[in-house]
Amino acid sequence: MRISSFFYSIRQGIKNIRRNMLFSLASIGTIVSCLFLFGIFYCIIVNFRTAMKDMESTVTISVFFDEDISDENIRMIGEQIRLRPEVNTMDFISADQAWEEYARTHYEDDYDTAMAAFAGDNPLKNSASYKISLKTLDNQSEFVQYLKSLPGVRKTLSSEVTADGISALNSIVTYASIGIVLILLLVSIFLISNTITIGITVRKEEIGIMKLIGATNFFVRAPFIVEGIVIGLVGSMIPLILVYYMYDTVIQYVIGRFKVMQKLFAFVPANEIFAVLIPVSAAIGIGLGLIGSILTTRKHLKV
Repeated sequence: MRISSFFYSIRQGIKNIRRNMLFSLASIGTIVSCLFLFGIFYCIIVNFRTAMKDMESTVTISVFFDEDISDENIRMIGEQIRLRPEVNTMDFISADQAWEEYARTHYEDDYDTAMAAFAGDNPLKNSASYKISLKTLDNQSEFVQYLKSLPGVRKTLSSEVTADGISALNSIVTYASIGIVLILLLVSIFLISNTITIGITVRKEEIGIMKLIGATNFFVRAPFIVEGIVIGLVGSMIPLILVYYMYDTVIQYVIGRFKVMQKLFAFVPANEIFAVLIPVSAAIGIGLGLIGSILTTRKHLKV
């Protein structure tokens, strides 16, 4: 395409938007609504997944060994476990550490007395263990079965109910968000398509004359494609501004009003979220406009 043709397409695309201002605004408004909700869902999902990650790290599996097993065998078992791709963290808890932790928990006021009473005679001498957290809880059951099959492992302790609950909650939130966003995207494409259809109808005679004097198919279609892209781009920028200030305001309000939330929940910083959300929203907006315009011109422009 020549430079003059390129700028002509841009001018005509913008003129089309001005000619059909009402429908263009409706299309932009739909994209704004769609991407505004998308932005909110994204912020919620990112924070939700961060919270789930933190929660998953607290769900651990404890591996206990046969009585009188040697330290060398315990170390070899640890090396085997550490090689597994599912493992996120793994800590060794010695029998002495297990007894100290138990005494602090159950003899809080008489800790020193309890430690002195059992000095040199650890009541949990066979309680050395590995405490393991996984990268994801989806395959915890299979991993526990693997641990039980290792020679020298006496028993494992894990919370399958908690793991299954976290995995199910993750799936429900993800699928529900995807479904809602897809519906909004389809509505946006439909409205953009209607806007461009009206533009084609208004310029039908002009398009016919252009074809008679030798205009190419792409030259005729280009202004409508530009129109769709501009609508999509404008519609993607507005919700980003709204979501950014809304997210920042909500975080500041929650942290200022509920101090305890800072200890229980770590919000993902706005800059980290919008480093992904800005290019994704722009790509979705432009993509919606491009798809809507291409589908419409192919259907209604018999060129």
